[in-house]
Order: sequence, then C-alpha cells, then structure tokens
Amino acid sequence: MKIWEPFKELVTMRDDMDYLFDAFFGRQAQGFEDLWKPAVDIEENNGNLMVRAEIPGMNKEDIKVSVKDDMLTISGERKRENETKEKTFHRIERCYGQFRRMIRLPAEVDADKVKASYRDGVLHVTLPKPESVKPKQIEVEIK
Repeated sequence: MKIWEPFKELVTMRDDMDYLFDAFFGRQAQGFEDLWKPAVDIEENNGNLMVRAEIPGMNKEDIKVSVKDDMLTISGERKRENETKEKTFHRIERCYGQFRRMIRLPAEVDADKVKASYRDGVLHVTLPKPESVKPKQIEVEIK
C-alpha cells in the first residue's frame, strides 16, 4: 500500500505546467537562465526503466542522481566558461547554473541496483524493476 504524498503531486503538476509553458514560449524564456532543466526520455524494456537526460557541456562529477521511493532526482550545475572583458557577445542562448529535475517514476524500481553513466552529453540511468513487479508468464494447462 502506498501513502498519498500531496507534495509529490505538486511537483508533478509543476512539471506538467513547465511542459505547457515550454511548448508555448520555447524551452527557455529570457532572463531565466538559472532555472534550466534537462530534457528527458523515459522508456521501459526488459524489466528496466531507462532514463536519458540531455546535459551537454558538463563533467560527470557535477551531476548527481538519486532515487527515493518512486522519485528520480537529477541535479547538478553547469558552470560558465571563463569570460574575459574583451569579448562582445551578440547572443547568449546556452543555459548555465544549477538545475534539479524530479521525475515521478511510472513503476517501482530497485534503488540498490540503479546504474548511471554519462557520455556524449547524455546521462543514461538504468532503473531495474524488482522481481516482484516484473510480469510472470504462466503456462496454461489444457485438460
């Protein structure tokens, strides 16, 4: 039995609203560079949930991944490159600063077996489902 946690519902609602605003205004509105969050894909196959997050331009040491109950949290900070006063920028579109992405997982996972890797600007998180929730095939006996 799961306990209802209203704050998790608020986080999910905020993510849904962010998605709507992103769809209407674009991924980032001007002036909110420190509020960026990586785009994610979530898929399920072979008894695992697979999460991929686009986080280019970071070191793996600056990315944190945690799982608690049915929430996956990806956080970190993308730092600006060293700037010099001699440069004149005509456009700055890349986002910098801290981010935190909380994702409600669609199924129960085994938190002790979660694995994460980072390559080519993409974070890959594998979240195995526990044996108790994996589908079992039962042979039908014909009499």
